[in-house]
Amino acid sequence: MSYCLNPSCPSPEDPTPAEICPACGSSILLNNRYRVIQALGQGGFGATFLAIDESLPGQPNCVIKQLRPSATAPHVLQMARELFEREARTLGQIGNHPQVPRLLDYFEANQEFYLVQEYVSGYTLQQIVKRDGPMIEQEVKRFLSEVLPVLEYIHKNRVIHRDIKPANMIRRAQDGKLVLIDFGAVKYQHQPNSINSEQTAFTSYAIGTPGFAPPEQMAMRPVPASDIYALGVTCIYLLTAKSPKDLDYDPSTGELLWQKHVHINDHFISVLRKMLEVSVRHRYQSADDIFRALDLEPYLDSLANSMTAQPGGSSRKPGDYRSGPDSNGTTTSPHARAAAAIRARQFKSDATSLQSGPARSRVFDSRASASTSLKSKGSTGHRDGNGEKTKPPTRLDADGLQSYYSKGRRDFASCDLNALQMPKANLAGATFHQANLSKINLQGANLFNADFGRANLNRANLRDANLIKAYMNNADLESADLRGADLSQAYLLNANLRGANLCGANLTGAKLTEEQLAMARTNWMTVRPSGKRGMW
Repeated sequence: MSYCLNPSCPSPEDPTPAEICPACGSSILLNNRYRVIQALGQGGFGATFLAIDESLPGQPNCVIKQLRPSATAPHVLQMARELFEREARTLGQIGNHPQVPRLLDYFEANQEFYLVQEYVSGYTLQQIVKRDGPMIEQEVKRFLSEVLPVLEYIHKNRVIHRDIKPANMIRRAQDGKLVLIDFGAVKYQHQPNSINSEQTAFTSYAIGTPGFAPPEQMAMRPVPASDIYALGVTCIYLLTAKSPKDLDYDPSTGELLWQKHVHINDHFISVLRKMLEVSVRHRYQSADDIFRALDLEPYLDSLANSMTAQPGGSSRKPGDYRSGPDSNGTTTSPHARAAAAIRARQFKSDATSLQSGPARSRVFDSRASASTSLKSKGSTGHRDGNGEKTKPPTRLDADGLQSYYSKGRRDFASCDLNALQMPKANLAGATFHQANLSKINLQGANLFNADFGRANLNRANLRDANLIKAYMNNADLESADLRGADLSQAYLLNANLRGANLCGANLTGAKLTEEQLAMARTNWMTVRPSGKRGMW
């Protein structure tokens, strides 16, 4: 299969691996090494193609972008060329980040400009949502934990992406990482004594995707916080599967009306509202601000690891990314400092509570609701003065818990479930944040994607349970029986695994440290996070 890149070719597709296009006579092999095999898409200023590099062993795939503006006016051609060269320069500067495609080549051939970059195999978030439907709150927060460090990275390199949207984020098939693509609309932040080229060729054109781009960007005055707005709209799309054009706007303020379409806690709503502020001055100004607002401590490893890449050839000093040594002499990142502050605040809140103020989290909302619920054992639901059902009481028996779950209730945060007998129960996606599940019997239970953050699972029977993607940050699993449990992709960082029995457990892709595993019991049947069997 070959594909001709001559824009005027009447029949560019050729089923044979020819050297010369039979339709127009143009050379098929680009720059004597790249053979285009498929068209991927067409934008306002360029077209992208899937190609193979025949000069390398194995002929690996790559993506070729050809400068191909849809209009031919001289000022449009000038703008297209500047954007094209800017994309190449940007990828060359920041493209060694593990979540940004690498620039492989950049050249001119037959009076056409070409950019060659790493091929990212996988599905875009837009494709994933169209296939699987909207995401739940926890999934969107995990998405933010992956994309925020990438955004901070490019902003620290004085780059504004200007086209953040689900179609420009790919879930890479190879390792599951989220990759930010399409830097064709980037803008470098204005520097003193520099000439802003956009005041010439770009003046008549707003760069970005309508609905995702904020007002100041459409007015050709983008700032780093413009990407924050687009990221907020992306979150709304992930939560609702609705494009911005399918949502209403407040005609007096220009605000996107989205809240009636989502089912998330009040704190997350407040964070998204600030990301989507029409006024840029009232919006979050950086990715790190959102990290702090969301208390994303559980995802600190993801954030820290994503910030380790340095731009190729950069003269940036380590101090530009890190704050300097802490009290122990260890250099810490801004995220680590934020996490330390979060831990201190959470510790203090155990005594003083955070019931007031906009920064309270779902944990405290749940705790407050639970404290005012009925406390009668086994109660299966009462109504308040308005006829609305209350949350489950703080103490539940097995029948009561199963009854609430069967009626669609999923939030059992802070409930007392000590010593319940619930083998083979289906509790997938339920929230047991800070709940007491000590000595509970959940052998063989379906606990897929359940939230056990800060829960007490001391001596719990979780043998052969489905704990895939379970969230167990800071959970107490001391002496818990996890033999044969499926913990693949579970989040176990900061969990207490002292004496936990992990013999035969599947930990493929799970998040935990060697120190944690050293405290647990394992055997040759234990599957490590790397996917290999054997003793740790």
